Amino acid sequence: RNPQPDLVGSVEKVCTGDHMDGLLYPAKRIPPLVKSDIEQGKAAQNVPSSKVDPLLKSSMETTSASLSSDFKQKVVNILLKYSSGLWANALPKLYQDIYQLKFPEGVLNNLELLSDVCTVDHISDNPKKAILYAKPQRYLDENLNVPEKVQMHDDVKATAEQQYEESKEQYPESLTVPPLVTPAEGSLSVLVVELNNTNEVIIRYVGKDYSSAQEQMEDEMKEYYSQNPTVSLVQSVSVGQIVAVRVEEDAWLRAQITSVEDNRIKVCYVDYGFSEVIEKNYVYKLGKQFYSLPFQAAKCKLAGLEFFCDDPVLVKTVELQTCSKIFAVEILEKSDIPLLVLYDTSGEEDININATCRKALYDKSLELHLQVDAIYTNVRVTSVSSDGSLYCQVPSKGLSRLSEILQKLEDYFHYKTSEFNVSLPFCGKICLFPYKGKWARVEITIVHSSRALDVQFMDTGTVASVKVSELREIPSQFLREVIAIPPQAIKCCLADLPLNTGMWTPDAVLWLRDTVLNCSDFSMKVTKLDGSKGTAHVYLFTPENFPDVDHSINRQIINADLWKHQKDVFLSVTSGGTSSTKVTSETVSALELTSLGPEKSFTDSVKPALERSGAVPTIDMPPPLPLSKLGEPMDVYISVACHPGRFVVQPWQELHNLEVLMEEMMLYYSMAEERPVNIEKNKLYAAKVENKWYRVIIKGILTNGLLSIYELDYGKHELVSMKKVQPLVDAFRKLPFQAIIAQLAGVKNQQWSEEASVVFRNRVEKKPLVALIQAVNESTNSWDRKIVTYLVDTALPDTDIWIHDFVSQDLVEFSKVN
Repeated sequence: RNPQPDLVGSVEKVCTGDHMDGLLYPAKRIPPLVKSDIEQGKAAQNVPSSKVDPLLKSSMETTSASLSSDFKQKVVNILLKYSSGLWANALPKLYQDIYQLKFPEGVLNNLELLSDVCTVDHISDNPKKAILYAKPQRYLDENLNVPEKVQMHDDVKATAEQQYEESKEQYPESLTVPPLVTPAEGSLSVLVVELNNTNEVIIRYVGKDYSSAQEQMEDEMKEYYSQNPTVSLVQSVSVGQIVAVRVEEDAWLRAQITSVEDNRIKVCYVDYGFSEVIEKNYVYKLGKQFYSLPFQAAKCKLAGLEFFCDDPVLVKTVELQTCSKIFAVEILEKSDIPLLVLYDTSGEEDININATCRKALYDKSLELHLQVDAIYTNVRVTSVSSDGSLYCQVPSKGLSRLSEILQKLEDYFHYKTSEFNVSLPFCGKICLFPYKGKWARVEITIVHSSRALDVQFMDTGTVASVKVSELREIPSQFLREVIAIPPQAIKCCLADLPLNTGMWTPDAVLWLRDTVLNCSDFSMKVTKLDGSKGTAHVYLFTPENFPDVDHSINRQIINADLWKHQKDVFLSVTSGGTSSTKVTSETVSALELTSLGPEKSFTDSVKPALERSGAVPTIDMPPPLPLSKLGEPMDVYISVACHPGRFVVQPWQELHNLEVLMEEMMLYYSMAEERPVNIEKNKLYAAKVENKWYRVIIKGILTNGLLSIYELDYGKHELVSMKKVQPLVDAFRKLPFQAIIAQLAGVKNQQWSEEASVVFRNRVEKKPLVALIQAVNESTNSWDRKIVTYLVDTALPDTDIWIHDFVSQDLVEFSKVN
């Protein structure tokens, strides 16, 4: 039996005390009755009865001789119904219900009195804790001393079978409900029902095998109970019992009884997770066909909130934000109570609900509320984004408190940093990262892999890609203090810029960075607060120019000749050297992060080479990718499949090296400083596509600022903005390009229909296969090289599937028809 332990009330302890769950024992010991039956049996031992079995001795002495053969035969008849055994303390209730006779209490105290007709399997020193099994018929015939041997003739067997079926109806707990299986990875959604704390959130999974199956079952229940008016009310109720409850005139729900008081019963609706007190006349027997669907209500924990799970402010916030709403979900840990992150995907941007609710833990006294027309001094600009937005720090109580707690952490971590490595990174998690010789608070924004992720520094606004190994957990004794301090980086934008400036040019961004990041003593005037974007519109002044608006940073950047957009120039990465734009050699940027980690990062090894070469690549092309000999098997992965005449394979044994390269590119380009670079067709670059960096070649330069690129390791064509393309440095030109253009051997080259192409794509794309190369068509450029190869699917244990056979038999005819 595997009941939901979070929903079955007192049944969750059936394996302790006076009750035992058969799951704890070998299969032969699994008894068919659970706690409710046992409690009923125990209660029956003391129930007065006007009828006493006349076949028992009047003295009620519990000796073997005092038990008549007829009494023993009745016990045998009961035990024969339960081939898996019967708990001894459930026997009295069954005996009384079937024969309307009292079962003598003394028999339970000395079960050896029944040893001549049943096997007594004691579980502990308690003589009542035992499972009873009927002995084989040949032993029963010898040991039952009645004038005429009582044997199981056909009519007796029929009666027993009938009683067994009736017993199943009478004791529905003998039927099992399968456990709820956590959905597999994919697009998942849940409905939040209610919560006691953030470690006990009641949810229901939304999907075909979950909410849809439940709706279908409830329709079937409605039909079943409307067409079977003879289905009886539950006469004898007990805690843990599974029942059907009529909630409306024609609506029925499954429920479990959690408490009983006179005619009022408290039930938990096992598919919804909430409880209700109802009258007994609404409770009916649950048809056995409704036991097949797992209970749909389940519990979960919200990741990142475990330490504060009982905080009343947090619980109230989570309740208001989530209850009765459907969310996308990320499952971090699969267990009896899985660990989840909830996302609201109803708007333009996905909202991390866990992180949003965590803000309720902020200390309100440490929050800084900017005021329009107010002047703030000693302001420090900590970060400038490529869209011209910037982050500022304003002296405040919160900033002072942050410095104090970070110093405590520095002292604590002096000898203990290795004990707090982050083992489970997820979006929205707050960690610590070494920055400028001190610890800084960061929030994880994107998890790229088990080794690399993106973070945003909560108190400077800087965004960077870092290694997971560089992050540290916040020790529990400091966790509440660290979380309580609101982010100290305030997002701002320069006020009153002309509308015709349009998109920020690389020169304008670089000028702003060089101007504001090297000064820590700005004055700032707030002109507008945009609550929807969380942005303050401000004027910035250097100390010598305050409060002269005409000499503010806002006016200086407008007057500078920085707004001429160049179609073939964009911001790119370089660590040294000079450029045509007036810049300083060093700025307080994300580049500084490379040398601050506890261990040497990849960027440390490439930085000196870049400084020597001025970011000008000295390696033109990587060596060509070695291929297996013709006809020899080669493990490959199909990254792209257009049709049998064109698909892209990657060598399986090199995938790990490619993954490492991709991670190191991401770390390097996110940490380096932006610089202008010229774009040329048919040259190698690095391009950012959906938060990852790829080695690409430029195929075309479009007039709208977009570039047509070809991913040299994956074989995909993409369109990207010029701002997303940067030089491919020498360190990333050593690994051979991994994408190999291929044509399927064994089939005639032809014009493939769209339908045939889709079928082929679904059959091979994103799958590991075995290639047997038949021919290689070389080319001047390694990425234009093409192979003709067989593909074999070896996933099945006994059968290899040759893809060209599949294509020849199915797709060729399919293309002819179309």
